[in-house]
Amino acid sequence: MAFTVRTAHTAELDSADLRAVRSLLHDGFAGGFSDADFEHALGGMHALVHGEDGIVAHGSVVMRRARHRGRWLRIGYVEAVVVRPAERRRGLGGQVMGALERVVDRAYDLGALSASEDGALLYGPRGWRPWTGRIHALSPDGIVRLADEEGGLLVRPALAAPPDPDHELVFDWRDGDVL
Repeated sequence: MAFTVRTAHTAELDSADLRAVRSLLHDGFAGGFSDADFEHALGGMHALVHGEDGIVAHGSVVMRRARHRGRWLRIGYVEAVVVRPAERRRGLGGQVMGALERVVDRAYDLGALSASEDGALLYGPRGWRPWTGRIHALSPDGIVRLADEEGGLLVRPALAAPPDPDHELVFDWRDGDVL
């Protein structure tokens, strides 16, 4: 089967594309992908892998902000990476990440993503490294520590020097899972 990779901004996706991506995420995460999670994946660049029967893999990168050492960084935050279960272990996740990493490396100070243990197997060999420092968020009630997220965040230095884990990352707030 031949696969093609397409990158497009959310604004370039039609309603059929968005429904197909939402369905793929629902199936790929066994129903564990919420509406808030889907909302987090919108507003940036998408990498879509098309097969003979539609979209078989997806990921997106959206802009986030994080303060580090007194400076607000542009973070290319990777969201909603999924491969149709029947198509896994064929390199499609790597194709998605390759397209997203080109965006991150050229447009952002730093790449970041929240990874499961299984996901880390894809990201580690691609240059994504565990963030060993503290993680906070600027919430409606002020800065709060996200200790439960520590250990699951991976980063990829892009345009800026690698961040110093002796200084925390303070992410912008969003509804649902902050990271």
